[in-house]
Amino acid sequence: MNQAFIVTKEHRRFTEFANAVRKEKTIGICHGAAGVGKTNSARRYANWDALEPYINEWGPRGDHDAKHYALANRSRTVFYTPEVLCRPKDLMHDIEHWQMKVGICADEHLRSLMPEPERVRQHDVTRLVELLIIDEAERLTPTALELLRDQHDRTHRAMILIGMPGVDERFRHYPQLYSRLGFSHHYRALGREELLFVLDRHWKRLGRTLDPDDFTDAQAIAAIERITRGNFRLLERLFPQINRVLKINQLDTITDDVIEAAASILVIGN
Repeated sequence: MNQAFIVTKEHRRFTEFANAVRKEKTIGICHGAAGVGKTNSARRYANWDALEPYINEWGPRGDHDAKHYALANRSRTVFYTPEVLCRPKDLMHDIEHWQMKVGICADEHLRSLMPEPERVRQHDVTRLVELLIIDEAERLTPTALELLRDQHDRTHRAMILIGMPGVDERFRHYPQLYSRLGFSHHYRALGREELLFVLDRHWKRLGRTLDPDDFTDAQAIAAIERITRGNFRLLERLFPQINRVLKINQLDTITDDVIEAAASILVIGN
């Protein structure tokens, strides 16, 4: 993520959901409309923005890597997005790869806390991974779902499947998997109060102060609410365009006209 993560109520609800799935070692489903923030919350929970690039640059390590080892140990979570038309064999191979790498990092941290003679690597470091989060779960074939269900039965590793609305109904057609579902979480769009909170952060990033009681700001808020309908991704895409409109036209105030202009650019850029 290029911008600082904004902790919303929905993110806190996702964290509580993920912790519950993890504690009970069960399978959970997270579903919600596109762009509401499901993926961002999951990556944040797994510390994936820090761990993924670090693991991808696998190579000789030094003392400066300790912070990533500690992060992996705190997270003990793998975030994975399957490719479109991903073969089940490739899916399981990729998941095993990420579990191994996160497990090795967590194991490095644990061994660093032990006396020198006791620093022996675990035989199966993947056991240190406690949660597997799979995004875009609609891409999973029946065979892939059965393989994941089988892995869950064998390892008792918690699992979260993230998808669009209706993905929970789709899983009803797979009784073996559905019977193991422990939690279902509906990730919602931003409500009015949360939208104001997020907008206040964005106004501050642009060096301005948001006042909902000010007529101009109230009009701007109404325009953004109408255009985005609380969609977090659309909101994040809209503000760079708002900033661009302000700079091009040498304006200081975010008005509803500025927002309409920014939205029109956004639509053209789709």
